[in-house]
Amino acid sequence: MKPEILLVESMMPDIEAALDAGYTVHRLAGAPDRDQLVAEVGPRVRAVVTGGGTGVSNAIMDACPNLGIVAINGVGTDAVDLKHAAGRGVRVTNTPDVLTDDVADLAIGLMIAGSRRMMVGDRFVRAGRWPGGGLPLARKVTGKRLGILGLGRIGMAIAQRAAGFGMDIAYTNRKPRSDVPYRFVASPVDLARESDILIVAASAGPDARNMVNRAVIEALGPDGLLVNVARGAVVDEPELVAALADGRLGGAALDVFANEPHAPEALFGLDNVVLQPHQASATVETRMAMGNLVLANLSAFFAGQPLPTAVV
Repeated sequence: MKPEILLVESMMPDIEAALDAGYTVHRLAGAPDRDQLVAEVGPRVRAVVTGGGTGVSNAIMDACPNLGIVAINGVGTDAVDLKHAAGRGVRVTNTPDVLTDDVADLAIGLMIAGSRRMMVGDRFVRAGRWPGGGLPLARKVTGKRLGILGLGRIGMAIAQRAAGFGMDIAYTNRKPRSDVPYRFVASPVDLARESDILIVAASAGPDARNMVNRAVIEALGPDGLLVNVARGAVVDEPELVAALADGRLGGAALDVFANEPHAPEALFGLDNVVLQPHQASATVETRMAMGNLVLANLSAFFAGQPLPTAVV
């Protein structure tokens, strides 16, 4: 008999077809009664496949007494209680590296879109307003001071791209890196104060919650741009909204939010904001690569082999 797995959210059609070929798949996303489905199949479920932003609750893990692995289709692990999983003897994997380029690409795209007010210009042309006059001047990107909050895989990829724009690059990290040419700044507040643009690429977790707080936002200032491609919880969202509304922060370009899939409605009418629905890894190529890595981790687990990208 095929091993039974619980699929928390949809994946690429080809990946789901491969899952169906190798496993008995119970789809939580399409279930009319999720609690009932978990209660019915939980005792037989050996694996949970989920997204990085969605994760899996401790309640679902506990409803699956024979659970052996949680395979995350994403790099973030903050939506899975790793200590709880380890205590249960449940392995956890993710999909690092394969999405680094896409997230870094989008970060640069958001930086340009926010600085050059590209979405405002798009709406301006679509509304037929161009014949009546032009837009206010935007902000230059090349040569600006860029601060990167979190210089891991994604932060490094962002820095490498930003170097092509002749930017003065600094970063804040848990500790300085000796293998990079970029300047280390000890605190997020100091980094923001020394930056024209601040890109958030830090790993999420309890210690990172609201790391970008009022002090950081005000240090970035009325001419500064905040770009977030990490997690919404890293930024104090009410403080961000308030600062954007009253001009204490120049602008924001956001791919992530604290309460996804819900973004603050107060942002919708602001021209100094660029909004994306958590799309950083959302390309055909990368989602296929992520899905294939999920498949590889599942295959290794059920074959009793080392997991390619184990977290726990």
